[in-house]
Parts: sequence; structure tokens; C-alpha cells
Amino acid sequence: MTATLRTPKERFQDLPDFPYTPIYLEDLKGYEGLRMHYLDEGPRDAENVFLCLHGEPTWSYLYRKMIPVFSAAEHRVVAPDFFGFGRSDKPVAEDVYQFDFHRGSLLALIEYMDLKNIILVCQDWGGLLGLTLPMDMPDRITRLFIMNTTLGTGDVQLSEGFIDWRNWVRKNPDLGAGRLLHLTCPHLSDQECAAYDAPFPDIRYKAGVRRFPEMVPDKPDADGAELSRRARDWLKTEWSGETFMAIGMRDPVLGPPVMEALSKSIANCPQPFEIAEAGHFVQEWGRDVAKKALEAFRLL
Repeated sequence: MTATLRTPKERFQDLPDFPYTPIYLEDLKGYEGLRMHYLDEGPRDAENVFLCLHGEPTWSYLYRKMIPVFSAAEHRVVAPDFFGFGRSDKPVAEDVYQFDFHRGSLLALIEYMDLKNIILVCQDWGGLLGLTLPMDMPDRITRLFIMNTTLGTGDVQLSEGFIDWRNWVRKNPDLGAGRLLHLTCPHLSDQECAAYDAPFPDIRYKAGVRRFPEMVPDKPDADGAELSRRARDWLKTEWSGETFMAIGMRDPVLGPPVMEALSKSIANCPQPFEIAEAGHFVQEWGRDVAKKALEAFRLL
């Protein structure tokens, strides 16, 4: 078993606007010995489940503005933390962080919880991984709620903005999540930015933060690329569910050009909802975006 770190629970005290009870899963099939954290809010017997997947370098705290909107409309909300992030365990060895490692954990979690009528809410790595799930779970995932993300197919040139971001992370291995969030979301308070730093007491806890930019498939034979191409083909030809897409228009990494290309790969994807003032982390404008999605899905 690889060496892991577990962020002390004291780091997560008094988080602003985050009154949710943490739930821990320690016997996830195929991941025994690792503890995964997730939130489970709203009625457990709700017809629909909003499965909210975060990205880099965030955690389920990113969805604190959307969770109350979904639960107030009597929907269930499940928001896990990827291994290496949030309250979940953090393997120390960087080579643990592979595309299939994280994708497999999502498949295992959905099956463990027996989630059905899933509305897949995804952004950044939540989409890179999450959008490959519907083709293997077509009876469970019924709708897509997509924010700034893409599919890592390895046959499309990566954006200049992403290459700049990856190079920046390479030069800054002790990346401060809170500082990054404040740069892109200047309306956040100091306490909110500190909440994004909470999972990472020091550089040792940031293997996942460093690895995720490197994991994006950048050539056809990269880990996850062939799988992502199959997902792209399936979403374009087989997907029959509803889709809602929202774009943070100020995102230099996964912004309008990338999202426009993604929309063309999803059957019957409607015109995206554009948030002019938002950047990469659309969830920080989450209340209005969540309401728009509920309206589009007629779930209010």
C-alpha cells in the first residue's frame, strides 16, 4: 500500500458557508486502505441526484453555493473529493495519480452508493474524468451539467492557456490554492480563500495538485486519451439525455473556444449559458448558474 497523508480535521473547522457533515468511505472496492470523503445532502430518496465533481486544485467546498440551491428544490446532492484533494486521503507518490486511478474511484463510488438518475455536474478535471462515465453507465447518468472543462482526447492541440498553466505549476510545486482562487475570483473573502488552502498543510500534501496538470492527455497514446476519444464519439452519437452548459467567459485555459468545441461533441447540446464576469471556477458564481440549470431541466 502506498504511503498516504490525511489532512488533520482541525484544518476544516469554521469553514465559511459550509455547514455540511463530512462522510467517509474506507472500503471502496479497489481502493481499500484509502479513505474517500464526500457530502450527501438533500433527501436521500429524491428522484434525481446531482453528482458534483470538482477539479484542480479545489475540493467539494467549490460547490457550497450550488448545494443549497439543489437541495432546496428537493434534490439529492453528492459531492466527493478526489483522492489527493479535500478531506480525502492523499497518496504521497506522484505516480499513483493516473487517469484510470481517479476514473475508477468514481465508478466505484457510484456503484457503492447505487446512484441513479444522476445529473453529472462537472468542471475542470470533474469533466475530463466525469464525461467519460456516461458511456459505461448510460442507465445511471441521465443529464449533464457542464462548466469549463474538456475531454482529453490527445488528438487535439492543447490550448496555449493550458500549456502556460501546466508550465507554471511545474515551476511552482508548492502552489497555493487559495491564492490562485483569489486571483481568478477576486470577490472571495480571505476566509473563503483559506478554505481552499485547508486540505494542504504543506507541500507534502500537494502531490495531486502537481500531478493533475500533467495527467491531461496531450498525445494519442497518453493515459486516458483512447478512452476519452471513445467517450467523445459516444456522446456525439449515442447520448440521448439533456445537457446544460455554462461558460465562464474570462477563463484563459478552458474558456469559450474550448467549450464551443466540446459542445459540438455532445448530441443536442443547447446554446450555452454565458457568465461574462466568471473565469475558470464557474461555481463561485454558483447560485445563479444552479438556478439556470434547474430551469433548463425543468426541475424547480
